[in-house]
Amino acid sequence: MASAIAIEAAKVMKSSMLIALLLAAVTPVLGAEPLPGASVESLLAIAREGSPDLRMVRLEAEAAQERIGPAGALPDPFLRVELENITRNGTQNATLSPSRVGDTKYLLAQPLPFWGKRDLKREIAAAEAEQAGGRAADTWAEVAGRIKALYAQYWLSHRVLKLTRENIALSRQLEQIAQIRYASGLAAQQDAIRAQVERSTLDSDLVGMEAEHHHLSTFINAMLARNTDAPLAEPNALRPLPARLDAGRLSERLLARNPQLAIEAARLDGAGKSRDLAYRNNFPDFIVGVQPMQVGDRVDAWTLMLEMNIPLQQGSRRSQEREAERMLEAAAARKEALGHRLHGELSGAVANLEAARMTEEITRNRLLPQAELTFKSALAGYETGKVDFATLLDAQRQIRNARLALLRAQAGQQQRLAEIERLLGEDL
Repeated sequence: MASAIAIEAAKVMKSSMLIALLLAAVTPVLGAEPLPGASVESLLAIAREGSPDLRMVRLEAEAAQERIGPAGALPDPFLRVELENITRNGTQNATLSPSRVGDTKYLLAQPLPFWGKRDLKREIAAAEAEQAGGRAADTWAEVAGRIKALYAQYWLSHRVLKLTRENIALSRQLEQIAQIRYASGLAAQQDAIRAQVERSTLDSDLVGMEAEHHHLSTFINAMLARNTDAPLAEPNALRPLPARLDAGRLSERLLARNPQLAIEAARLDGAGKSRDLAYRNNFPDFIVGVQPMQVGDRVDAWTLMLEMNIPLQQGSRRSQEREAERMLEAAAARKEALGHRLHGELSGAVANLEAARMTEEITRNRLLPQAELTFKSALAGYETGKVDFATLLDAQRQIRNARLALLRAQAGQQQRLAEIERLLGEDL
């Protein structure tokens, strides 16, 4: 009886240990973060927080914001102390004690720029801060666009790998059919050899595709500041495409939202303020101060002081004004040229997106069904001896090429969409 109880207790302990081990193995899996890569949104979320390029420009934008206040602040006041007649006409040794010299003058003065100069300097700094903010937005648009394009290629390489493996399996079936027909005396040995060559070619293609898929995952991890060998989830689906795009509305959004145009607009505004400041420098700056005078241990006199610079170097000022004018004109020309270039790129990206959309529709609705029918017909004809093996292989290649064209058209649409969103500075 005691031995039976001991055996049952041992079984219970063994079961408890097994359950504990299973829980220990399952718990980390349940609590683990899902791998990024299943969707482009998962990659963008990591990049938004961890991209070193984005962090750098954001910090620069914050630093530029901190320069606005000091740019328009008053200069620091200054204090001057003058000890006069420190030997009292030779009656004593030299001293630095204010109460023992002939007299001591104290000057407390404040520099005052001419009216409006401080505001202009503050506005120039604000324009530079806007440029820094625009560079941060432009960097994010660039990073997001590259990630979207890489994800489309990553999705394409994953689907092509899957399709290639399916084609290899199909090639094995065709090889078996050819060998059976050859063994039965219904086909030549050359058919089986051709099937083997076709499968070897697909195996070679598979090696290159796997290498390309690995390279794409490496590039994606680099964009996310992750270890290059960090695992990524398999891509599940592409983003839904927007409806037909209106070129006019896209142009309006481009002008309103493009980060590069925002940078040039801020640069143009800053150039205008710099020109105004150059003209305002024709007016003098001032220094005002108060000066008490100490004799012995008491202050017995007060002096008020006003100082100003005289802007006599008109030649140099005219050169500075012309420089500011040319810089303003250059900023305006740069903004105009950028607008024309971006509108051209937007028009091209929209046209490419529509072309890829039409290619997908033709491939999905016409080319792929026709290729499938051709392959089925060729396979049935070969099995009955009405079609040679070369025709069957050609039909197999046609259906493979049609499926590849469909996948590439879908990935191409995502890449064109990424280009459009990069230009707009926002998602559609």
